[in-house]
Amino acid sequence: MEIKEIQNLIKFVAKSGASEVSLEMGDIKITIKTDKGEVIAPVTAVQQAAPVMAAPAPEVVATPAVAPAAVPAAAEASSNQHTVKSPIIGTFYRKPSPDKPNFVEVGDRVSEGDTLCVIEAMKLFNEIEAETSGTIVQILLDDSSPVEFDQPLFIIDPA
Repeated sequence: MEIKEIQNLIKFVAKSGASEVSLEMGDIKITIKTDKGEVIAPVTAVQQAAPVMAAPAPEVVATPAVAPAAVPAAAEASSNQHTVKSPIIGTFYRKPSPDKPNFVEVGDRVSEGDTLCVIEAMKLFNEIEAETSGTIVQILLDDSSPVEFDQPLFIIDPA
């Protein structure tokens, strides 16, 4: 990963409003922490015991990002419902393009493998597919919302 890509990632995280993001690609591990959308610590990158960049601030910690604690109680799925979570950080979109209809709506029946949404990360659009068949019970984000790793996106009732 080049310095320019790391700088773009820092800018993206600052704009997304995420409080902490960890990224691991091969031997490189990057953790970015922010305070109210502003980056407060530089990036740490480690490559097989040889640091690529030094980390003078102790705020940078090599721990995985956690889902936001601000998920409303109504968003919690019951034991028989399945929660679809984001596999990446990025921007959540409910439709393939502005002039197309949403992929799914509350009450729609989906099959395993059906596209539920797309998440844009660094100019790449990643399709998020249903992991189980069922009915969409709840859509937890608005269109064009920033999304963190492992953040709940949809609740599906497999019944």
